[in-house]
Amino acid sequence: MGLGLRGMAMGAADLVPGVSGGTVAFIAGIYEELLTTIGNLGVGTLRSLFREGPVATWRQYNLGFLAALVAGIGTSVFLLAGVLHHLLAAQPVLLWAFFFGLVAASVPIMIGSMEPASRKSPGAMGMLVLGAGMAWWLTGLPPLVQGDALWFLFVSGAVAICAMILPGISGSFILVLLGAYSAVVGALKGLDVVRIAAFASGAVVGLLGFSKGLGWVFRRHRSWALSLLSGFLIGSLRKLWPWKENVSLLFTHSDGRPEYLQVNVSPLDHPDARLWAAVLCAAMGVAAVTLLSRLGQRAANG
Repeated sequence: MGLGLRGMAMGAADLVPGVSGGTVAFIAGIYEELLTTIGNLGVGTLRSLFREGPVATWRQYNLGFLAALVAGIGTSVFLLAGVLHHLLAAQPVLLWAFFFGLVAASVPIMIGSMEPASRKSPGAMGMLVLGAGMAWWLTGLPPLVQGDALWFLFVSGAVAICAMILPGISGSFILVLLGAYSAVVGALKGLDVVRIAAFASGAVVGLLGFSKGLGWVFRRHRSWALSLLSGFLIGSLRKLWPWKENVSLLFTHSDGRPEYLQVNVSPLDHPDARLWAAVLCAAMGVAAVTLLSRLGQRAANG
């Protein structure tokens, strides 16, 4: 049940362009187990299934952990997709403020998980600045319009799924940025099996390959990895700034939702700032992260 609830929180985060389910996984205390579990999957899993049987394979590869998370993520997407998309359209300032507080509060938690001696090392500080710069630049790029070719959907799936497990980088935002969001949504709505399969295949390849590499980095250079991911969180705050102004219409998604080129503005220059309500929502995001972190620590301590 606990893993399912954390999966629901991850799914809710991934539904919002700009927020990553990897952030929730980290503050919930399951990030490294998630990387290890996914990284262990491969041809050996199928070999074990035929040689050892489903029960032994289920236990050996920690598939119960993945099943609970996937069930939670799926439940969240099914129950909350409509609600979050409505809030993005009807209450964007308050929703962005909530997630701004959530991500901002995650930064000290991630940095605090590093060894005290390594936090101020030149290497760690350099990775922090590098991660912040990369995320700041990435979240400032305008969305593109691309086709729906099978190879493009395959590549988009591989890139987006990698972003989904990186704290601070949103997979749904990457799809918007690449111009694949509309094509993927259209394929899902129209049950286009071929294009769905191309996207899903890319996601599987990207997830298995990237999780192995990221898991290796965590085992060998944990402090540098945490510094880089902390930088990603800091840089992603550019996307989550609550007060935005539409500059120009870029295109319209297949679901009828317009995509605008936006710039961040001061709340004093925003026509519907709702400053105190936004501050309250940001505080709620901070409280949610604090609670989730404490529950994760309690679960890790047995």
